[in-house]
Amino acid sequence: MATVGTGRRARTRRGTAVRSLLALCLAAGLAAGCTVPGDPDDGRGPSQRSPGTSGREPGPAVLAVKIDNARGARPHTGVEDADVVYVEQVEGGLSRLMAVYATRLPDRVGPVRSAREADLELLRQFDRPVLAYSGAQSKLKPLIEAAPLTAVTPESFSGVYTRGAGRPAPHNLYLRPGRLMDRPAGAEALTTGFRFGRAPSGGTPEVSRTVRYPAARFTFTWSAGDGRWLVSLDGSPALTSDGGRLAPATVVVQYVTVRPSKFQDFLGNNTPYTETVGSGEALVLRGGKAYEARWNRPGAEDGTTFTTEEGERMNFARGQVWVVYAKAP
Repeated sequence: MATVGTGRRARTRRGTAVRSLLALCLAAGLAAGCTVPGDPDDGRGPSQRSPGTSGREPGPAVLAVKIDNARGARPHTGVEDADVVYVEQVEGGLSRLMAVYATRLPDRVGPVRSAREADLELLRQFDRPVLAYSGAQSKLKPLIEAAPLTAVTPESFSGVYTRGAGRPAPHNLYLRPGRLMDRPAGAEALTTGFRFGRAPSGGTPEVSRTVRYPAARFTFTWSAGDGRWLVSLDGSPALTSDGGRLAPATVVVQYVTVRPSKFQDFLGNNTPYTETVGSGEALVLRGGKAYEARWNRPGAEDGTTFTTEEGERMNFARGQVWVVYAKAP
């Protein structure tokens, strides 16, 4: 019987094995479940994952990562490489990020935190996405198991996570995408419904826009020199772990219904549910201007389309897109 070493070569072999197993699971549509060996470095045994399937033909899988946005979790790592960043309200009026990767995979992403019920509806627009998260309420776990996605947690795919130094748990857990996937899925996997191209006519000059949650604040300031919207979180510049600035090309403030869910955190705070299926108003920021728009997502398996006030498709600027879900007035 072969033994498993603990050095660099052994970890490389394990990373390759995990990526290969995940690829096989995705190719098989996850119909029979996937057994993944525990990390030899942490002493855990095998874990098993048996999510449901959507019935659609499997396509390339995007990687979605739930990211902590508490003050102690900043600066973030790898968020600047995401194609799309979704912002949602969670318990206590705070916020979390969902970073979606299709064209690039950073070395590390995080800090990684727990999933929410609304994430499952949001991710139905992608073909069997890979969802990396850490922790979920026990009542939510059956819903995650039944969802058409591959859940990657420290328990099920332990070898792809690492703890970072310099900050306390739970703000120090990071995903290593290279140990999970050999390459990014590609732009064709981004079935968001977004369209990119020239800006429409009109629009109102916009220097800065702030979106407020009960206990969180996002400000986007236009930088003509960078051709991007510089992000500030709770009044401070949103930096990357290497000292750069988070700066999307397009920001969408999408006005949605935010209602109480049937879940609560351990303090008894209700978990908000952000409804991303339906239609409503939106504000699109691109090129130093703000455009009034409408959004429409007929069903959970559909992407979201945006149209101008004149009814034409709204084009986004090429580059990273941030979608901030704000409670409709």
